[in-house]
Amino acid sequence: MSAVVSRTPEAAAPEIAAAPKPRRMNPKYLPLSATISLFMLMATLGSVFYDGFFSPQVFLNLLIDNAFLCIVAVGLTFVILSGGIDLSVGSVIALTTMVSASLVEKHGWSPAIVIPLVLAMGTLFGAFMGVLIERFRLQPFIVTLAGMFLARGLCYLISIDSISITNAFYSEVSQWRMPVWGEASISASGLIALAVVALAVFVAHYTPFGRTVYAIGGNEQSALLMGLPVRSTVVGVYTLSGFCSALAGVVFTFYMLSGYGLHAVGLELDAIAAVVIGGTLLTGGVGYVVGTLFGVLMLGIIQTLISFDGTLSSWWTRIVVGALLFVFCLLQRLFAARNPGRG
Repeated sequence: MSAVVSRTPEAAAPEIAAAPKPRRMNPKYLPLSATISLFMLMATLGSVFYDGFFSPQVFLNLLIDNAFLCIVAVGLTFVILSGGIDLSVGSVIALTTMVSASLVEKHGWSPAIVIPLVLAMGTLFGAFMGVLIERFRLQPFIVTLAGMFLARGLCYLISIDSISITNAFYSEVSQWRMPVWGEASISASGLIALAVVALAVFVAHYTPFGRTVYAIGGNEQSALLMGLPVRSTVVGVYTLSGFCSALAGVVFTFYMLSGYGLHAVGLELDAIAAVVIGGTLLTGGVGYVVGTLFGVLMLGIIQTLISFDGTLSSWWTRIVVGALLFVFCLLQRLFAARNPGRG
C-alpha cells in the first residue's frame, strides 16, 4: 500500500509565496503613458467630429509645422533631465535667423558657410552658459535668463526690421517635399526633426553621456561619489541645448524665409510645456525623448483641432495647454509621493 502524504498549510506556504504577483506599471511611466493615451484620444475625437481630420497629411503636418519646436524641445529635455533649465532657446533661434538672413542677403555669403557658422555660434553660446553654471555654481535660471536677454538684444544690433531671405537654396529647401504615402508628403524640416529625435534617443539611453545625465538629475552628489564626469556633463547638456536651438533656428529660417528679432518670442515656454507634458520631471532624473516628441505633437493636435472647429479663438490653445500642464504637474507630484527619493 502506498502511503498517503498529507500537505500541511506550512508545506504549501512556499508554493503560495512563489506564486507570481500581478505586475503593476512603474509610476515613472505614468506621465508618458498619459501623454500617449491623451494624444490618441484627441486624434480619435478629431477623426469622429471633423471630416478630413483622419488623413496622413494632417498628422504629418503636426510634425512639419512644429519641427523647430521639436528640435529645441529635444535639447531642452537633456537640460531638464539633468535638473537644470534653459530660458535662452527662443532668443537663440531669433539670433540664428537674424545672422543667417544678414549674412546671406546683405553680405552675399553662401548658405554652405552660413549654416555651419550659426550652428557653431549656438553651440558656443550654450557652452558659455554651461561653463558659467558649472564653474561658478550659478543658478541655471538666472544664467539662461541673462542669455535670453543677450541673444535677443544682439538681434537688434543687426537690424530692428525683418530681413527677407530670397536665396534660392532656402526657397528650394522650404518647398521641398518627400512623398510618404499616396498624396501625403513630409518636408525637409520634418525629416531633420525625426533624425534629431532618433539620435537623441540613442544618446540618452545607449551612451555614457546619457546615463550620466540621468544620474545627475537623480542625485548629483551620488553621481559625484560614483566617479561620473558630472562637471563636463553639465557643460555638455547646455552645449547640446545651444546646438539644438541653433539647428531649430536654421529650420525656422527655412519655415519663415526671414530673420527677425521678434521670431520665436515665448517659444522657450512652449518647449518647456512640451517637455513636461511629455512626461519629463522638472526635478530631473526621469523622462524620455520620445515623450517630448509626443508632447510637441500634443500641442500641434490641440492647434489643429481648434483650427478644424473654426468657431474657437486661437487663444483656446493656451487655455488647454495651461490646463494640461496643471494635470501633468499633479501627475509628477503623484510620482514624487510614491517615490520620496525623487521629490
